[in-house]
Amino acid sequence: MIEIPAKLLRNHSKTRPEWLAGLPATAARYLDEWRLTVDGEPMSGEASLILPVARHDGTPAMLKLQLIDEESADEALALRTWNRDDVVEVYDDDPETATLLLERLEPQTLEDLPDHVEATRILAEILTHLMVVPAPPGIRTLADLANQMVADARGLLPAALTDPDERRVAERCLALTADVLGEPGDRLLHWDLHYLNVMAGHRKPWLVIDPKPLAGDPAFDLFPVLWNRWDDLVATGDIHQAIRDRYDLMLDVTGIDRHRADHWTAARVLQQIIWSTEDGGTRLDPELVAVAMTLFS
Repeated sequence: MIEIPAKLLRNHSKTRPEWLAGLPATAARYLDEWRLTVDGEPMSGEASLILPVARHDGTPAMLKLQLIDEESADEALALRTWNRDDVVEVYDDDPETATLLLERLEPQTLEDLPDHVEATRILAEILTHLMVVPAPPGIRTLADLANQMVADARGLLPAALTDPDERRVAERCLALTADVLGEPGDRLLHWDLHYLNVMAGHRKPWLVIDPKPLAGDPAFDLFPVLWNRWDDLVATGDIHQAIRDRYDLMLDVTGIDRHRADHWTAARVLQQIIWSTEDGGTRLDPELVAVAMTLFS
């Protein structure tokens, strides 16, 4: 029997009880079909069960079991589309369930690198490699996502927010997003490119994991860096300057146009605002407000 990690149970016991209950049987199925042997303790992401395994030839690997949805369905396709030197390798996959057999990486991530500026530079350099790759046919598009976001925001905001400054931020981000609906782009985006999703490897120092594939403008991939490793930004003593410095570093290294960056980063903020308010929330995360006020006020 596979013991389900506590984090996965906390996250999904109410929303995905049947999927959780079926995980041991699902794991047994793929262990048998792919001739794998468990050789470590179960781990989890926010929405996946990760089993350290050995392949039949002794190669260490990771079996990733996840609920198939819009975010996970094209994960294997994206990882195989990017250059192998930049991302974790997919050894095997089942498109019907989004189950993946992945190269085993080291447990260290860019979150663990002591110097957050150097970690940001490394992440930016990786983004320069990912952002030039065209999205394969069939990947869901930023065009569809952004149009839906604008429609949702117009029906929801700014009345949902009780703070006047937060309402102004929401209106500004909505306007900036609406301005670029006709320029969605066609590159293969990661959508969740933050420090924890870049892990130490054996064949390359750093490799990307866990994409949520999307076809669109690479500027849409800048935002996660701006509100992760938050304590490092606070420790500078000037949070707004630290956010600007991190943003400038990403733009300097990637060469992404600032106009596009501002608009598509505003779209990411808008997305977070929608998620914060669609179930009745009336205030925003302070970190989100700080990023938005720094860049768009």
